[in-house]
Amino acid sequence: MSVPSDEPRQFSRRTLLCVLASPLVLAACVTDRTPTPAPAPQPLVSPADAARYGARVDGGFDIPGVDPMELKPRYIRQLVPNPTSYGTGTLVVDPANRFLYLVQENGMALRYGVGVGKEGLEFSGTANVGYKRTWPSWRPTDAMIAREPERNGPWKNGMPGGPQNPLGARALYLFKNGQDTLYRIHGTNEPWSIGEAVSSGCIRLMNQDIIDLYGRVPDGAKVVVLPG
Repeated sequence: MSVPSDEPRQFSRRTLLCVLASPLVLAACVTDRTPTPAPAPQPLVSPADAARYGARVDGGFDIPGVDPMELKPRYIRQLVPNPTSYGTGTLVVDPANRFLYLVQENGMALRYGVGVGKEGLEFSGTANVGYKRTWPSWRPTDAMIAREPERNGPWKNGMPGGPQNPLGARALYLFKNGQDTLYRIHGTNEPWSIGEAVSSGCIRLMNQDIIDLYGRVPDGAKVVVLPG
């Protein structure tokens, strides 16, 4: 008479232990890793360039700094080879490419990025800076009021100078043959609009740039406005 073997029972027990242990073994192989966060976006301009567009107080008014993430390298103030044929001290406005040049000596020019409004396309040719103003007041033209009555209508009698004024911190007023061309080179409280076409205004620069330009350009300076 054969004696029953214990092997099937032992095998089954071992198999059961292996099966029960398997999740623990697998769990030990899983590493609990926290995903590495993506690096924060970095400004496209140098810290020195970003600092030039920082906050400041001017004439008793606070000028906000421009967010470095919104600064476009193409449109920050920079010295470049003079792309024009005009002489030293001439202001050259290039609406099509969104630049303004102040011609320097030795074949160079100081280039500023600009935003171009509808009125900035209505004049081209040669003019002069008739006069300049710090924190100028502003009155929208009749055409601007008709185009955007809700925005511009409340200021039909004029808006005093200040941080909310669309002419910004400075303005240069262009005259031709003694007559006001109604063309203005001015600051803006909308720095994001630099390099863009906008609905209203003439030629706008960031407030930090128009302050710089204002200090370099005398009354009577020659201005050439290229076709837009």
